[in-house]
Amino acid sequence: MLGWTLTFLFLAIVAAYLGFLGLGGVAASLVKFAFFVFAVLVAASGLIGLLRSEPPA
Repeated sequence: MLGWTLTFLFLAIVAAYLGFLGLGGVAASLVKFAFFVFAVLVAASGLIGLLRSEPPA
């Protein structure tokens, strides 16, 4: 239990630091960008997998 408490304390301190410095919005923008990049990569991978003529080994 103490481990979880320390983990959440650390996360709260990092979130407060980012919020007080105004970096929270920048971090949120980067996360949104990364989400869309990975979503496009997953969609492309699925499309390529459907278009393959041979089944995977």
